[in-house]
Amino acid sequence: MTTSPNETLFRPFRLGSMELKNRIVMAPMTRSFAPKGVPGRHNADYYARRAAGNVGLILSEGTVIDRPISRNDPGIPFFHGEEALAGWKLVIDAVHAAGGRMGPQIWHTGSTIGKPDWDPGHPVESPSGILAPGKPRGEAMSEEAIADAVSAFARAAADAKRLGFDMVELHGAHGYLIDQFFWSGTNERTDRYGGATLKERSRFAAEVVAAVRAAVGPDLPVSLRVSQWKQQDYAVRLAETPDAMAEWLVPLVEAGANLLHCSQRRFWEPEFPEIDGENGLNFAGWAKKLTGAATISVGSVSLSNDFFNAFAGRNAASTGLEQLTARMERDEFDLIAVGRALISDPNWVEKVRTGKLGNLAGFEPSALAELV
Repeated sequence: MTTSPNETLFRPFRLGSMELKNRIVMAPMTRSFAPKGVPGRHNADYYARRAAGNVGLILSEGTVIDRPISRNDPGIPFFHGEEALAGWKLVIDAVHAAGGRMGPQIWHTGSTIGKPDWDPGHPVESPSGILAPGKPRGEAMSEEAIADAVSAFARAAADAKRLGFDMVELHGAHGYLIDQFFWSGTNERTDRYGGATLKERSRFAAEVVAAVRAAVGPDLPVSLRVSQWKQQDYAVRLAETPDAMAEWLVPLVEAGANLLHCSQRRFWEPEFPEIDGENGLNFAGWAKKLTGAATISVGSVSLSNDFFNAFAGRNAASTGLEQLTARMERDEFDLIAVGRALISDPNWVEKVRTGKLGNLAGFEPSALAELV
C-alpha cells in the first residue's frame, strides 16, 4: 500500500536549534525584485505567504556578500549594509509571524557575471579569471581577496543569526564562486587554493564553512549547497566515484556544514548506478551515507497538478509519489526541496498536506513577472 504523503513528507525534523514541522523545503530561486539590492515589504509578504502555506523550511533567493561584483543581476539582494539588513529583518519577522522557518542563501556569483554595468570600476573575480574551460573572464583573486571573501561570508552568517534566521545556507553549486574553486575547469591556481585533486581545490570552501561555523556557533544549522553539474556544462561531474565524493564532502562537513543541499537536475536519478543499480541512491543519498550529515534532495520536483507523475518525471503513475515516499521512508535523504511550483502557488504544500492534489497549480512562467 502506498504511504500517504502526509505520513512521509509531514514528519517533523530537527537539526541543531532548528525545528521544522515537515520535510518540504522551498528551494532558493532568484527573483530579482530587490531594487538597489534592498528587500522590502513586497519581498517579506512573498516569503510569508509560503510560510502561511506550511512550507517547512524556506531558503531565500541567493543574497550576496560584501564583495565588489558579487552578483550577476542588479535586482539580486545584498546581505550586507544597514538598509539591506533592515529589509531582511522585515522578511524573517514576517515569516516567523506566519509560523515559518527560514534561512538566507549566502552567495557570490564569481565569473558568471557578463558585463556589470551597474557596478563599473571593479573587476569580475574568480579563482583563475575563467568562466569555463577556454573562456577567460575577469581576473584571478589574490590571496588578500580570498581572505576578504571568507570574512564576508562569515559576517553575513553572523548577521543572519543576529536578525533571527533559523539557519544559513552557503551557495557552493552550479558554477558560482565556491563551485569555481571545486572545478578543475575554472580553478587553475598553483597556490594552496588550487591543486590536482578535488580535495585540494576544496580548501576555499572549507575555510568559508569553518569561518561561518565560528561566526554562528555550534547550534545554528549551516547548509552547503553543492552540485556535480554546472550551468556552464551540465555534463560535468566533480566526483566520479564514492571515494572521490567522500574526499570532497567529508572535509566540508568536518569544517562545520551539518546539512548538505545536493542539487541534481532530476532527483530520482541514481548517482552511481554502476554500483547500486537504476534505483540506487541519488546524490543526496550518497552524500548522507558518506558524510553522516543531514541532506536535502532537489531536482525537478512536481511542476504540475499531476502530482504522482511529476515527482517521477515520467508518465507511469504507479512509480511517482511512491518513489519519493519510499526514498524518504528509508531516510535516504532528510528533506526534499520544491522550486518552481512554489513560485506560482504559495499554498502548494498545504494542498498536498490536506490531500487536495487536484487543486495544485503548476508553474506558470507569467508568475516570474511579479511576486505572487
